[in-house]
Amino acid sequence: MRLEKWHALGNDYLLVERERWPLPLTPAVVRMLCDRHEGVGSDGIVLIEASQEPGIVARLRIFNPDGSEAELSGNGVRQALIYLRRRGHVTHDSFSVATGKGEVRARITGPDTCVMDIGRVRLVSDSFPNGPRDGRGEVEAAGRRWRFQFVDVGNPQCSIEVGEELEALDLQAIGPAIEHSELFPKRTNVSFWRALDERTIRARIWERGVGETRSSGTGATGAAVAAVLRGMESPVRVVLDGGELEVEVGEDMHVNLRGWARPLFAAELDGDFVERLRAAADRDQAVAPRAGELQRDQHKEVPTE
Repeated sequence: MRLEKWHALGNDYLLVERERWPLPLTPAVVRMLCDRHEGVGSDGIVLIEASQEPGIVARLRIFNPDGSEAELSGNGVRQALIYLRRRGHVTHDSFSVATGKGEVRARITGPDTCVMDIGRVRLVSDSFPNGPRDGRGEVEAAGRRWRFQFVDVGNPQCSIEVGEELEALDLQAIGPAIEHSELFPKRTNVSFWRALDERTIRARIWERGVGETRSSGTGATGAAVAAVLRGMESPVRVVLDGGELEVEVGEDMHVNLRGWARPLFAAELDGDFVERLRAAADRDQAVAPRAGELQRDQHKEVPTE
């Protein structure tokens, strides 16, 4: 069983091709693989599947290290895009892939760089169901209220502008309460940012199902969109702990994300570890049908007398 580990600005993912990966990526399997002490270690997994859809090179599924599945990851998808081009799965520099968010169009611009057209972002979605049309709101965490800009980038983003306190913020104390706030029924990613100049922001990211990360493509996008809505010129340079990304925000809220990604290593998993993964997958699959049956039982109509 073979996989590769890549990273983009320190945000690392395991890239797995379905044809070389016979095990289902159940929550327990994902958690074991992403574990940094007893697994391979990563911020998530991108599963690359063949696509029969015209114009789509591959279908990507993105898994968080807690076992949940994400609609989109800017860094994870960018790693997969450059992987597909470098490994010869596509022979031209412009192509499309399918994600949980929908189609993402890519243009390879160098050996380790590309531009991702991720479409139009929205300020209204079912990820913030009671939000106003401008996507603005307030949320409580760590004993204070935070004003935020909601942006749906294909996944939910809660972007919070702060001042000089940005570097001193304890995201471990603030992030979980916002991620799990009742305002966001699907949970949310959170970006804290401040303007450095007329076209540059500094951002720190709390990622849903991950925690604080060195970078996040969609988190950077959410922060950049929030900055543009407050008058900043596009494109916006976003300075993250792991490096810089460029986000171009059009007048129609259409977004292009530019950045890099690089491989770290390829690996064949040890047979003993594979057997433990297989056992974990079997346990998950044995539990899933029972959970479904229980849920159906709970929704059965009760006869009335």
